[in-house]
Amino acid sequence: MILAGTAGVPPASLMQVDGSAGGTPAVPARLFVLSDALQHQLVAEARAAYPNECCGLIEGIRRGDTIEALALHPTHNLASAPDRFEIDPAEHIRLLRALRGTGREIVGCYHSHPDGAPRPSPRDRNGAHDEDFVWLIAGVEATGVVTQAAFLFAGGDFHRLTLA
Repeated sequence: MILAGTAGVPPASLMQVDGSAGGTPAVPARLFVLSDALQHQLVAEARAAYPNECCGLIEGIRRGDTIEALALHPTHNLASAPDRFEIDPAEHIRLLRALRGTGREIVGCYHSHPDGAPRPSPRDRNGAHDEDFVWLIAGVEATGVVTQAAFLFAGGDFHRLTLA
């Protein structure tokens, strides 16, 4: 799986996302729950990797129209270019095996966009293949400001999720 891609932290309380933001429509009644602790983890990883992209896998559960992140698993970025990411397939398989029989699954991936916006890039679009898969993106500025947004890849396109 190849995942490419950083700027301020949204509040942990429910934040309604404008469906017109970035030209990506909102998915009706679809929530992505990310705790304060996981938001802070993502911010720390994105800042530490800057000016390169950080990346990892999201462990979580699905309940109706809600996807809840339970853990972020940082992975080694195999990409040689600083503006790309590639999750190590061995780490992906290791996590899949660890989650067997737990009721949890890999619900998505995350990565950062150094000096970029937290929205899917053309490279992200080319690398997206897994249906109903969350893409959590952190835009990171040189000043250290990090902004996060979540998207669901479904029906061949990215749909912005409401982040709660």
